[in-house]
Amino acid sequence: MNEEKITTGSCLCGAVRYEVQGPLRDIINCHCSMCQKLHGNFGPHTKALKVNIKITHDDGLAWYKTSNIAQRGFCHECGSSLFWEPFDLDATGIIAGSLDAPTGLKTMGHIFVGEKPNFYEIADDHPQFQGSSNGQLVNDYK
Repeated sequence: MNEEKITTGSCLCGAVRYEVQGPLRDIINCHCSMCQKLHGNFGPHTKALKVNIKITHDDGLAWYKTSNIAQRGFCHECGSSLFWEPFDLDATGIIAGSLDAPTGLKTMGHIFVGEKPNFYEIADDHPQFQGSSNGQLVNDYK
C-alpha cells in the first residue's frame, strides 16, 4: 500500500474538505437503521486511521453524537454526510461518496444486514454479517 498517497474529499457544497494520507480500507456497505436514516439507503463506508485524516476546510463541519460509541460528521450547510467516528477506536469511517474520484476502492462486504429494509436485495457474493464484522474484514481497523 502506498503510504504517501493523498486522497481528497468534500461535502456537496465545498464547505468541508479533507485529505487522507496513506491507504483507505475498501468499502463496507452498512445496512443499519441509522445509515438508512442518514443516507436514505445503506451507507458505503471506507475507513482510515484518525491520524491520517486532515480537515483542510471546516466552515460547514458539524458533529452529531448518534450513540454512546460514536459521532457522525456532516456539513451543516448542505447536509452531506461525511464521517462515522467511534470514540474509542483509532480509525474513522468515511462516507465513500464524499471522496473525490477516482478512488480505486471496491466493495468488500456488508454489515448489519439483519436491519436491511425489504425494498432491495444484496446481489453480490461479498461476506455478509448480521451485525458488525468486528474487524473480520481486511484492513478493518479496530
